[in-house]
Amino acid sequence: MERYTRFLLKHRVQVIILFVAAAAVCAVLSGLVGVNYKFADYLPEEAASTRAIEVMEEEYSQAVPNMRVLVYDVSIPEALEYKDRLKTAEGVQEVSWLDDAVNIYEPLEMAPQKTIDEWYKDGNALFSVTVDEEKEEEAVAAVREIIGDENCMAGAAVESVVAASDTAKDVQKIMLLVVPIILLILLITTNSWFEPVLFMITIGIAILINMGTNLIFGTVSFVTNAAGPVLQLAVSMDYSIFLLHRFEENRNLGLKAEEAMCAAVKQSVGSILSSGLTTVTGFLALVFMAFQIGPDLGWAMSKAIVFSLISVLCFLPALAITTYKLIDRTRHRPFVPGFGGFARFVMKARIPLLILTILVVPVLWLAQNQNSFYYGGSEVYTSEATQLGRDTKAIRDLYGTSNPVVLMVPRGDLEKESAMNAELLELDYVTSVISYANSVGNSIPSDFVPSDTLSSLYSANYSRFILTLDTEERETGWDDKVNAVRNIGEKYYGNEIQYAGDLVSTEDLKTTITQDNLKVNLLAVGFVICILLVNFKSLSLPLLLTLVIEASIWINLGLPYFSGTSLFYIGYLIISTVQLGATIDYAILFTDRYLEFRSKMPKKEAAGQTLKACTLSILTSSLVLTLAGTILGLISTNRVLSQLGTLIGRGAVLSFVLVIFVLPSLLILFDGLIRKTTLRADFYGTGKQNTGPTGGAGPGSGGTDAADPGVYDEERAEEKNALTGGADYL
Repeated sequence: MERYTRFLLKHRVQVIILFVAAAAVCAVLSGLVGVNYKFADYLPEEAASTRAIEVMEEEYSQAVPNMRVLVYDVSIPEALEYKDRLKTAEGVQEVSWLDDAVNIYEPLEMAPQKTIDEWYKDGNALFSVTVDEEKEEEAVAAVREIIGDENCMAGAAVESVVAASDTAKDVQKIMLLVVPIILLILLITTNSWFEPVLFMITIGIAILINMGTNLIFGTVSFVTNAAGPVLQLAVSMDYSIFLLHRFEENRNLGLKAEEAMCAAVKQSVGSILSSGLTTVTGFLALVFMAFQIGPDLGWAMSKAIVFSLISVLCFLPALAITTYKLIDRTRHRPFVPGFGGFARFVMKARIPLLILTILVVPVLWLAQNQNSFYYGGSEVYTSEATQLGRDTKAIRDLYGTSNPVVLMVPRGDLEKESAMNAELLELDYVTSVISYANSVGNSIPSDFVPSDTLSSLYSANYSRFILTLDTEERETGWDDKVNAVRNIGEKYYGNEIQYAGDLVSTEDLKTTITQDNLKVNLLAVGFVICILLVNFKSLSLPLLLTLVIEASIWINLGLPYFSGTSLFYIGYLIISTVQLGATIDYAILFTDRYLEFRSKMPKKEAAGQTLKACTLSILTSSLVLTLAGTILGLISTNRVLSQLGTLIGRGAVLSFVLVIFVLPSLLILFDGLIRKTTLRADFYGTGKQNTGPTGGAGPGSGGTDAADPGVYDEERAEEKNALTGGADYL
């Protein structure tokens, strides 16, 4: 490692140029990466709704309706004129209205009132529009021009266009807030005005390279595109802090700059890599999800952490040696006081805090399993702060809930089609059915039906039924209603039916994502435990550390139940692995330093000294992640991203609280078990001490005092506190 670092420093100018050039190229390439905002596109290929959409694309030129357009105060002839104009809009494939559901040239009193009210109510017309997914942006603009701002439009096609526009703006706002706030935190918690700039440049380079190399995926999900840079910045900032802290410590011991950096890389590489590895494994667990947003985020974020590690271990040493004189000139006194008094408070209150945690955690664990969830994208843009949210509410208030689905059955038996059509209309939540049997009738031969009408209902192999369901995902029992329609189709045609639509895809999403939950969580926990087993060479410590972070996750996910907040299940699932991977480092750092102090003093004193030494570093790390997540939650108009940010921010706080206030009690309580189940444990007072800490390549290990012989040396501790401001960094 020393030879590697010397080679790196010898060619530091070339290294800096290489990384800056790579970042510049990747910044350009990042603009070529496509972003997908549709949940349904990430269903596994074997999902029934995915297969149905593929069949429909082969059989029909029109897809499932994906836009609702409301035009106020129009007569029936005027509504028909609007329909004709909408049909000619760029990207619009099909427009359905009342005349497709009933014969408007007969007295409307003869038609079912609920069908009429689905399309025409109080002089207001509601159109069902099918938009080409490849031309959604053009279609939305064209429809808006036709109907004007005073009328309304909503639906999946509008949501996709708004998501693309608003998310890009949101990401810019988020980064403009996150970067200076994190910079401020680092300025307060470090001893140089310039060091935080190095941290931000190093991770910024890694973020740009990661965003550009996402081009290998072609397209990424909106979750990866928006949350990825914020997560990468917040999660991997610690690596650069830890390396520069070691560099500063070695220089204060009298080493020259290059020698100090060589020693710093050697001392910190193990802890940095192990910290990065725990985070990577948390994200890699997402790769095993059947719902493909999981692999999308998992691969991209694993790659992001790898690039952050490369940037910290290659680019930062070269940059720091080039600018270390500027670091020296911008030194300032520490702004944060010591944590001696805080450590004494925690030690005195540790037993009540542990009892409180034991009482609270099981309740929150039960609560998190009772949450209500959204599984699809129908509730992503319901905020009335946006025009889409206001339009959606206006349509819902006037016409109620309405979701189109398509049922395709084998063509050829008109009597069976008519019978099924009648049974579908008997369902009180089916407000409209557009089909050959309903719109044309059995008595009219297909040769006499206009070709455009015939082609929208009949294909070479299928007869298509377009149903409007008076239900939505926020309603209890929506999935039962979706399945009831499926069951009627299967009653007449068995497994030969094809069934598609937003609610149908959402029902498949529900099945897929809930099946992913247990698998992904077990994998994430298993990966982390395996890494901790290697790090600490202990059977008990991995279980204790993982339990502490898992408890913080259970609390985080249980709180929405008591506040009555419905969660997006994808956020619920992702946060379980992200919080574990991102905050387990807090527990690793704390435990590693506890083992270090435990080799020199009794367990209570070791826990107190660990609190004094580690609180600032863990606080800094959690503050960065908390503020990054909170800003994502506050700024994002996409409710999935907003909720994910809120969960990340709150999760970082909870992980900090449990590591600082509960983990010391557990380490003291299970001190004997830890000693017996840890390989070559050298605890003070057992006759085996004085050889330094045993386990862990985690943060805090590998430093100069990690190998100190002899009992605890107060003078050496004071020297370290003077060098570090009383704390190590992750």
